[in-house]
Amino acid sequence: MRSRTDLTGRTTGAGDLGQPVLAGIVTAVVGFTSSFAVLLTGLTAVGASPAEASSGLFVCCLTMGVGSVLFSLVTRTPVTLAWSTPGAALLAGAAAPDGGYASAVGAFAVAGLLYVLTGLFSPLARLVRAIPLALANAMLAGVLLVLCVQPFRALVDEPAAVAPVLMTWLVLLRVARRWAVPGAFAAAVVVIAATGSLSAVDSSAVAPQLTWTAPGFDPATVLAIGIPLYLVTMTSQNIPGAAVLASFGYDAPLRPALFYAGGATVATAGLGGYSINLAAISAALAAGPEAHPDPGRRWVAGVSTGVTHLALGPLAAAVAAVAVAAPPGLVAAVAGVALLATFGSAAASAMGDADHREAATVTFVVAASGVAAFGVGAAFWSLLAGGLYLLVMGHRTQARACH
Repeated sequence: MRSRTDLTGRTTGAGDLGQPVLAGIVTAVVGFTSSFAVLLTGLTAVGASPAEASSGLFVCCLTMGVGSVLFSLVTRTPVTLAWSTPGAALLAGAAAPDGGYASAVGAFAVAGLLYVLTGLFSPLARLVRAIPLALANAMLAGVLLVLCVQPFRALVDEPAAVAPVLMTWLVLLRVARRWAVPGAFAAAVVVIAATGSLSAVDSSAVAPQLTWTAPGFDPATVLAIGIPLYLVTMTSQNIPGAAVLASFGYDAPLRPALFYAGGATVATAGLGGYSINLAAISAALAAGPEAHPDPGRRWVAGVSTGVTHLALGPLAAAVAAVAVAAPPGLVAAVAGVALLATFGSAAASAMGDADHREAATVTFVVAASGVAAFGVGAAFWSLLAGGLYLLVMGHRTQARACH
């Protein structure tokens, strides 16, 4: 067996790489199949055409893949990047901006610029950390609620198409939880094939393509999409992602990751690259003992994750074309079940903080209402309402009321 020496001076045999390589492949495949429907739904909701949405899926895979490979190789740490699933959910719950998709693209670029500035200026990072986590989670939970009820509404409207998806998801939750959402997606593909919907897919639409949209800058859209996208990605992805790596004994390269993610988002916003970040939930698959018993070997899983994302990227157009051809409600059902765990975690975190529970409740209700005013959507108003409640009531008053 051939072997080589890694940067730690330890000898790594080729056979020793099998476990982390497989872990990286699983990390990428599970992440992709579990949330691509959310990404496509989000971009479509803010005005993207099917070609623009598939371009966004493609470019996110590319930038995630390159970042995962580079950071894992350079730091010898299992650093994995992901698209912002909470951010995509935020987009899915937003109203289409008055300026069209171009103004949404401009908001993506603003969010990317804010990631870079957060990495450059510590005061901005401290300001983000000063936002009560309960309010950020309440905003996310309120936005997600609208999406999480869709599978059950779709079940009533299209029982023959949606029931197999939900049953597959439920059974796999019991026997192989990690594969529950990918299994639901596989069931959806079977349903699409069985209904003959695949015949509507144009063969020319499955070729990989990148579609450029010139950014437009609209203050209302920045407030409605750009700022909430930045906040939810920082609080739900980047900061928890660094914490996940720390829990396994790794120093997360948070500042370099923010530079890269922000720069990549600004550069690719016109191609649909709405936001990438440190992986949070899926990070544990590559950084934990399942990847390799020796923490010094797990960086290979990070590289493998990145390479797999690069391989999945060219499939984006085909995936988007199939999603467009799917029976009504089917893609929404997959997206909804994919977000249930995230919703539960966000809601529990928001309401579990007794000191901020009432403010979090106000934030949640406003976000779930979908209210929009002056061209600005509910995500922004929910944070404003929760913050105003805290300002008026005061921390001590609220704490006493909750005891």
